[in-house]
Amino acid sequence: MRIGQYSTADSDDRWVGVRLDDSTVVNLAEAGSAAGISLPTASTDLLASWEWEQKVGLALEYATETGTGVYDAADLDRHAPITGPEKIVCVGLNYRDHAEEGDNPIPETPVLFSKFPTTITGPDSTISWDPELTQKVDYEAEFVIVIGREARRVSEDDALDHVAGYLVGNDVSARDLQHGDGQWVRGKSLDSFAPIGPEIVTPDEVSDPHNLSIWTEVNGTRLQDSSTSNLIFGVSELVSFCSQAFTLKPGDLIFTGTPPGVGVYREPPVLLEDGDEVTVGIDELGELSNSCAFD
Repeated sequence: MRIGQYSTADSDDRWVGVRLDDSTVVNLAEAGSAAGISLPTASTDLLASWEWEQKVGLALEYATETGTGVYDAADLDRHAPITGPEKIVCVGLNYRDHAEEGDNPIPETPVLFSKFPTTITGPDSTISWDPELTQKVDYEAEFVIVIGREARRVSEDDALDHVAGYLVGNDVSARDLQHGDGQWVRGKSLDSFAPIGPEIVTPDEVSDPHNLSIWTEVNGTRLQDSSTSNLIFGVSELVSFCSQAFTLKPGDLIFTGTPPGVGVYREPPVLLEDGDEVTVGIDELGELSNSCAFD
């Protein structure tokens, strides 16, 4: 399944839906209600629901047979597929060649930091910042894990049972704040600095999460081009490692790190500016495009 959050042009109310194909989206709460199935309107609540996959399957079957809750994707506005996660966990230096491009040692265990939930924004939205606060804003293509079941001290063997799916992310970073502060939270946590999307893709639709092409283009020029096969720590390792320290809840996100080619380490540096367009793509997950603007 491909799970997103949408709204219609005549309403600000957002609802969780499943994209059946390029042109069709099903409003799960609407279709479910007609079928006698209660489904929430927010994706974080959906993932926390008991047996949500089976309920969604029944709602989709009813929608397909009756047309209830079926919308033309072209008539909908897309939003971040997850809003208000309890935690956004990020992994630093998780691609060997990215660590090397910054002259950093290869980590022996995952390097964790966090972004605040207010960083979340969706596809086709704007990444914005105050140019008086930061002058060095950078892109970071990221493969993102979405937690589907509460995980506390889970083993690597059981970790995938707690994953709802994957999505595309951009760990936007204010490098002058990140490097100047001596720790990363402020430089990583400006509002709108965590675009995610276009949808949560469930594991059954991903052939191999550790063998997907990942790339970034700024104004049409490809600047990052790698594969998740180059991850140092994979999905099971990261979910298990995080869960040893803190409880992962449904809707929590794990940004798994970025490959080489970030702007700050290019010669000359390529940093984001007002009016830029940045697109992150991952095979089988889709593309995430955002504009950039000063605020």
